[in-house]
Amino acid sequence: MKLRDLSDLAFRNLREAVLRNSLTTLGVAVGVASLVAMLSLGVGLQQLATSRLAKSGLFDSIFVTPKTNLRGPGGGPPATRTPDAKARPLDADARAEISRMPNVVEVYPQIRFFTEVRYDGKPYATMVAGMPESSKASGAFDGMQGRFFSSPNADEAILQAEFAKELNLQTSSLIGKDLVLRYAERQSLGAPAGNSTGSSGGFSVVPKEKHFQIIGVVETEPASGFGGFGSGRLLIPLPIAETLRAAQVNDLRDILRDSSSDKPTYASLTVRVRKPSMVEETEKKLKDLGFGVFSLLDVSKSLLTFFRVLDLLLLIFSSLALAVATLGIINTLVMAILERRREIGVLKALGAADGDVKQLFFVEAGVMGLVGGLLGVGFGWLIGRVLNFATEIYLHRQNLPGVQIFSVSWALVLFAMGFAIIVSLAAGLYPASRAARLDPVQALRYE
Repeated sequence: MKLRDLSDLAFRNLREAVLRNSLTTLGVAVGVASLVAMLSLGVGLQQLATSRLAKSGLFDSIFVTPKTNLRGPGGGPPATRTPDAKARPLDADARAEISRMPNVVEVYPQIRFFTEVRYDGKPYATMVAGMPESSKASGAFDGMQGRFFSSPNADEAILQAEFAKELNLQTSSLIGKDLVLRYAERQSLGAPAGNSTGSSGGFSVVPKEKHFQIIGVVETEPASGFGGFGSGRLLIPLPIAETLRAAQVNDLRDILRDSSSDKPTYASLTVRVRKPSMVEETEKKLKDLGFGVFSLLDVSKSLLTFFRVLDLLLLIFSSLALAVATLGIINTLVMAILERRREIGVLKALGAADGDVKQLFFVEAGVMGLVGGLLGVGFGWLIGRVLNFATEIYLHRQNLPGVQIFSVSWALVLFAMGFAIIVSLAAGLYPASRAARLDPVQALRYE
């Protein structure tokens, strides 16, 4: 039997039982719609998470720390751990060397210190954090009141929203006002008499003050990411924070470990590379230099595994609706066999082979899968659009930025269509085999 004749006969049979075949096709469409909606939810959440992390600059960042000898479980608290034999101090020389490494675009320290701020004649204790210029593009300052720093060396400050409320409940009125930062500056002491090595005798702390202008208020805490010692409530440009030379926690650690050192060291450095694909190679080089390293690349592998498992679970649960649709296709085609016994008998009496009869029912099952897949993809896309719109409205009412939690890609569309057709053809296996085995003599006698 020619393919054209086979197709014409299959479509004619489908048109004869329009209501039953339409309901079966609708069942396939509902199954495909649930499949598309659930998988697009998983894809959308994955894209949302990766885009936010990529925008924050964490995917192309490496956090470098000095190595210590952990001595296993009984090694004692961190302050008492001794440096690794192969370790080297994380100081200004190390920072300069790392900056010269290939593919490295930025190296900056994590500067945070607890101090006092005076505003309107009243003292407030807070945590100060230095922010690099690159943090402007991290997304943490989107939607803030005011603006970002005008230059890396500007005497300007951005307040975290909760701290701004402590200063004044009307946070918008703070912008443009001045505050005084009172901090302890680290100053190196001269070499003691009789010291022929030229090493200093440590350092002293001197109280200092500096005036800053408030230029913005931000809701999030952009300074509380990886490698930080605490949440920054008062944010200032990182170059300004470095020139303050404010005493930090690691200064006391340096004295306890080596009182002869006259170079300030960093508790950690953030190293940013050109692309996330260069993180692993740069990590190896930093380890060879004798530093401890950590990057979000290690965490992202676990995150990727989580989303793969989530996609698998969503696929399994959404496939239940397609399983029900499969039973509907089997039921429809089995009923068609009973109603068309005479037609099948005539075809086989006229010389139609068993394979022709099988192909006839396969075409009918495939058409229902194709039409159901097309309708299902459309329904699934519409569900995703409606839920995205509803989510944006809800977040807008909560004064939060809108997000897209559903994402229907062409790959997902093709997968859903192919899956629907394959399931429909699989559902047609039993009816097609049963129709092919039908004895034409018995079929005509039955009529």
